[in-house]
Amino acid sequence: MKKFIIFTIAFAVLGTFMGNAQSIFGKWKTIDDETGNEKSIVEIYNVNGKAYAKVLQLLEKGKENKICDLCSGDKKNKPVKGMVIIDGLSQDGDEWNDGIILDPKTGKEYKCYITLETNNKLKVRGYIGFSLLGRTQYWYKVAE
Repeated sequence: MKKFIIFTIAFAVLGTFMGNAQSIFGKWKTIDDETGNEKSIVEIYNVNGKAYAKVLQLLEKGKENKICDLCSGDKKNKPVKGMVIIDGLSQDGDEWNDGIILDPKTGKEYKCYITLETNNKLKVRGYIGFSLLGRTQYWYKVAE
């Protein structure tokens, strides 16, 4: 009986920790890797097992209604607010990769991977070719 009680308690504690495990999904504050300024609030969401992210709010004063004039295709001259900027990442262990990230500032798209550094810090890497040639930003969880 004593083993059963210990097993039950251990299972309940493990279940609590598993239930509180963080994921990449939710709202994140983006920080410009060059200036250190807050740029936007982005929501990462799941569609059929793939991760996508869209811009919910632009935080830079005077740029709240910015248009992506340097973008190409169907995103050209569209508002950045509401735009999908991460497209189709697949989970590979602790990393999400094999997708595309858009830099609305330049209109350029890059290969992308993201990893959860801590429960409240996300590493976002955009690169050309292989991941050594690229830029990294850190995004921070927004309380919901």
